[in-house]
Amino acid sequence: MSEEFDGIDPSVPPSGAGCVECDAAGGWWVHLRRCAECGHIGCCDSSPSQHATKHFKASGHPFMQSYEPGEDWFYNFSTEEMYSGGPELAAPTSHPIGQTVPGPADRVPADWQSHIH
Repeated sequence: MSEEFDGIDPSVPPSGAGCVECDAAGGWWVHLRRCAECGHIGCCDSSPSQHATKHFKASGHPFMQSYEPGEDWFYNFSTEEMYSGGPELAAPTSHPIGQTVPGPADRVPADWQSHIH
């Protein structure tokens, strides 16, 4: 792996199908992001709790990848750079196709748009 992608471990599987902290607290998310170093799934910065960014701040793991079906871009929190591709991470590479966005469906409030950033 090139120096450009130090902080990515392609062998680590994702932590689950949804945001770890939102699932534990009964919360919901708009989109999901995957830590490319440890596999932690967190919610995006549009989501009410912004757990992917909080994971970076707590762990220092610089890269995250979209965990949305059909998306493979990476973001480096340290340099604030986006990449249109990178190393292929361990499967699965997205949340289940049938999972709603925002989700999960049973926890998204009717006025969800008023809660996003």
